[in-house]
Amino acid sequence: MVHPEYRVIDDTKNVISEVDQHLTPIYPTTEGLHQTMWRKLTQQALSYASNEGFLEEFLPIEILKKYNQDFRTLVRKHKRDGESRGEQRSAPLASPTARIQFAQAIKTRKEERTKCETPDNFISLSEALSYVHRPPPDADQNLLLDGKHPAQRRLVFEELLAHQLIMAKLRESWRQQVAPSFKHIPESSNNFLKTLSFKLTQAQEKAIQEISHDLSLTVPMSRLLQGDVGSGKTIVAALAALQVVDQGYQVAIMVPTEILAEQHYEHFSIWFNPLKIKTTSLMGSLTVNQKRSAIDDIRLGLSQIIIGTHALFQENIQFKKLGLIIIDEQHRFGVEQRLALREKGKNDEYYPHQLIMTATPIPRTLVMTSYADLDVSIIDELPPGRTPVNTTILSELKREQLLSKVNALCEQGRQIYWVCALIEESENLQCQAAENTASVLQQALPHIKVGLLHGRMKAREKEEVMQKFVANELQLLVATTVIEVGVNVPNASLMVIENAERLGLAQLHQLRGRVGRGSVESHCILLYKAPLSDIAKDRLTVIRETNDGFKIAEEDLKIRGSGDVLGTQQTGLQQFRIADVIRDRDLLPKMTQYVHLIQSSYPEITDKLIHRWIGDRDRYMHA
Repeated sequence: MVHPEYRVIDDTKNVISEVDQHLTPIYPTTEGLHQTMWRKLTQQALSYASNEGFLEEFLPIEILKKYNQDFRTLVRKHKRDGESRGEQRSAPLASPTARIQFAQAIKTRKEERTKCETPDNFISLSEALSYVHRPPPDADQNLLLDGKHPAQRRLVFEELLAHQLIMAKLRESWRQQVAPSFKHIPESSNNFLKTLSFKLTQAQEKAIQEISHDLSLTVPMSRLLQGDVGSGKTIVAALAALQVVDQGYQVAIMVPTEILAEQHYEHFSIWFNPLKIKTTSLMGSLTVNQKRSAIDDIRLGLSQIIIGTHALFQENIQFKKLGLIIIDEQHRFGVEQRLALREKGKNDEYYPHQLIMTATPIPRTLVMTSYADLDVSIIDELPPGRTPVNTTILSELKREQLLSKVNALCEQGRQIYWVCALIEESENLQCQAAENTASVLQQALPHIKVGLLHGRMKAREKEEVMQKFVANELQLLVATTVIEVGVNVPNASLMVIENAERLGLAQLHQLRGRVGRGSVESHCILLYKAPLSDIAKDRLTVIRETNDGFKIAEEDLKIRGSGDVLGTQQTGLQQFRIADVIRDRDLLPKMTQYVHLIQSSYPEITDKLIHRWIGDRDRYMHA
C-alpha cells in the first residue's frame, strides 16, 4: 500500500461509529493539498457558514414551491422521454447479494424521485449544500455524478436566478440612460439601396427594421446582430450608420484586425463617398501625420464614419458627436474595451446607441444567459448566388493528390487559400509552418504564383499581399488564421486547412466561409494528421456534415462547454460556479417568470442573491 489513508481509532470506541456516515467527496486539487485537508476545510466552511447565518434562505416559500412544481414537471417529462426512447435498466445479477443491492438501488431511486416530485418538500439552501458535500451512503451516485440530483439542481436554480437578476438589472440600468433619437428617413435609405448591385434578403430587411426602430427611440439601443458567415451583416450596419449620419452624428465601427478594418473602410468608402459622407480609418499602422490628420477630422466632426481597431478608444481620440457604436466580432474584444468605447461616446447626458455584430452564431442557451441584456436580431438567410461549400476530410498522407487538384483549379483561373496554424516550425505542436509551406508549394507548383500572409508582417506588407490576391495577381495564398474574418475574394473556390484537427469548430467554420462567395462551386479540404482524438473526430465530422453556423455553434457548445465558447478570460464574462448551460438548459425557459416575480413582489432579495452568487464580479458585465 503506497501512501495509504488511515485513521487511529481508540480501543474503547465503536469502530462502526468512527466510520464516515456519508460518501467520500473527491475535490479538484493541486500539488500540496491532500483530499483529507479539503474535507476538513469544507467541513469547517459548512459549519462556519451555518453558524454565522451565511446560509440564510433568501428565496420565499412562494418561489420555492413554484420551483418544485416546475421541477416535478421536468422530472416527469424526462421520465416519459426515457421510456419513449426505450431505455432499459440493467438486469440484476444472479447472486443473492447482487439482487439485494439492485433492489436497494431501485428503492433509493424511487424515494429520490418521490421527493423531488413532491411540491411541498423543497430543499433548502443549507440542506442542498450539506447534501452535495456529504451525501449519505444510499445517495444515487449516478444522479450526483451527472449533476442531476435535486440537491444540486436546487443550487443550480439559485445561481441561474442570480445571474438572470443581474442581467435584468443591467438591462434596466441601461434603459435609464438617454440617447439621441434618429428618425428613419425613407428617401435617404431608398436612394442608397438603388446604388447597390444586389437586393437585400428578407432576413436583412427584418434586421434593418428592428435596428431602425431602436435608433428612433431615446433609450440607447443595445442590440446583438447575429448572422452566419457571408449573410450580409455589413450592409445592415451601413444602413444603420446612414440613419445616424443623416442627422449630423458620427458612427464608430470597431473591428478586431487591421485586415478587416481595411476591408470595411473600402466598402464604406465605395458606398458613402458618392453621398458626400466621409469615411476615415484609424489604425495603429498609420503614419504619425496620417494619424494626426484623422484625429483632427474626428474631433472636428469632419469624419462621419470612423473605422478602426483598438486605436479607436485611445485617450487622445475625441469624437464631436458620436451617435452609434458598431462592434464587429464582439467576442474578440474584452468587456472593459467595449465599455471604454461606450463611455468615450458619452456627450453631456447622452449615450450612443450600440450595435454588436458577430459572424459566430451564439447558441440559444448562451443568448438566454450571457446575452440576456441584449435585444437580438438574426440573419438566417444567405444572399442569392451564394453556393454551399463542399467539405472533405483528407489525411495529410494524400497531399500529392491534393496538389494535383490545386494545379487543375489554378489552370481554370480559380484561386486558393492554404491555411496553416503557425508562422514558424514548432516541434511541440508539429504543425506545418506557413513560411515553410509557401516555400514547398512554390517548388511543387513553379508555374503558380504563391503569396504569403501572416500576423507578423507589417500592415503595409499584408495590405499589398491581399490586394494582389484580390486582383488575381496571386493564385495561391498561404496564410495563418489571420484571414479568418472578413476577407472577401469571390474568385477563391478552394480552402485548404492544415492540421484542421487542432482548430475549433467556430474557427473552422469562419475559415471555410472565405470561399463560396461567388457562383462557382467551392470546396474546403480539412487536412489532418493521425491519430485523431475523439474530440477532434467529433469536430471534423460536424464541420463536414453541415454548413449551418447555428447548428455548428450548438455542437461546439456541447463539445467545448460554455466557458471556452464565450472566451471567459478574454471577455470578462464570469463562469458559473455550479450551473452548466448545456446540462441545465431545461431550467432556462422559465427563468424570466421567476425574475419578474421577484422584481414585482420580492425586490429586497435581488441584491442579496446577486451578492451571494456573483459578488462584485458584475462590474465586468457593464458593457
